[in-house]
Amino acid sequence: MNRNRGIGSVALLLCFVATQLVGCRTQRRPTMTLSVAASLQDAIVEVQSSYQREHGPVDFRNNFGSSGTLAREIEEGAPVDAIISAGTKPVDDLQAKGLLVPGTRIDLLRNSLVLIAPQGSLLAGFDGLTGKDIRLIALGDPASVPAGQYGKQTLMALNLYDKISDKLVLGKDVRQVLTYVESGNADAGLVYATDAQISKQVHVVAVAPESTHSPIVYPMAAVMGTKNEQDVRNFLAYLSGSSARGIFAKHGFLIP
Repeated sequence: MNRNRGIGSVALLLCFVATQLVGCRTQRRPTMTLSVAASLQDAIVEVQSSYQREHGPVDFRNNFGSSGTLAREIEEGAPVDAIISAGTKPVDDLQAKGLLVPGTRIDLLRNSLVLIAPQGSLLAGFDGLTGKDIRLIALGDPASVPAGQYGKQTLMALNLYDKISDKLVLGKDVRQVLTYVESGNADAGLVYATDAQISKQVHVVAVAPESTHSPIVYPMAAVMGTKNEQDVRNFLAYLSGSSARGIFAKHGFLIP
């Protein structure tokens, strides 16, 4: 009789332990799909790691690309929880179409535009782009890449665009522009200061005067239809906090 009671107690204990293990395995693990401007790639991954250390496991699914393309994908129904753009227009367009969660839009960061060239280049400034030794100039496609739009504005303001338009090679995002210059496939390029900072194969020739282009602002917002709105709100709030801002500043971004 006592032996049967003991076996029953062990069985109940094993059942309890099994229940707890199943509970641990089924504990909710948030998943967030983010559409992020290519220029933020290194910084955002570091911020996400910091967030995971402070708030526990989160599965981040990052879609990096040009801001215009990312916004168009959202318009076409891509299942995205939030967007961080390198320009205001893509987010303005999404907001006008009612595709952003009201009250979640924030201007997160700012940046600078710079002219770069491969290490060893003798290019001395924007005026040098008209020289015969500068054959190809990399620029983000102004149709979809905010850095390309700022670059075109700068070249037009400096009365250079028409003079060098036949030298331009267009990139699908700002990181491709950087790669063109790093590899020597382009003799110069226009990228963000933060992109130039991560490369040892290029140097900054000149900083584009702020008066020559629209303000470089990085807005972020939750996307309408997200199934993880509270988790997304928590993460967006973290991006505006001191821990994330310290990481962004380390990567060269400017805090508004």
